[in-house]
Amino acid sequence: MDQKRCPHCGKWSSWEMNLDDVCENCGQALGGKDLENQNKRIADKKLNEENWMFNIKDTDSNFIKKAKKVGNFFYTIYMAIITFILWLIAALPG
Repeated sequence: MDQKRCPHCGKWSSWEMNLDDVCENCGQALGGKDLENQNKRIADKKLNEENWMFNIKDTDSNFIKKAKKVGNFFYTIYMAIITFILWLIAALPG
């Protein structure tokens, strides 16, 4: 177990290297800016998944779900082909 200075009250508190650990003195999170950045990354990732054109939602009809699955399949194939072509271009010079 380590100790970390609380970014809120400035006192030392025991810390188990987890951003969610709280200060023993003031009860605030010891993660500080790192915890805020982690929460922002998680929120951004969720927003990107929801905005993805082939995101399958529970409210979609069966036809729409199947169409999105087909779209995801062809998008994956397309990206694989593009990646292979780029690899081939990079490998040709030697």
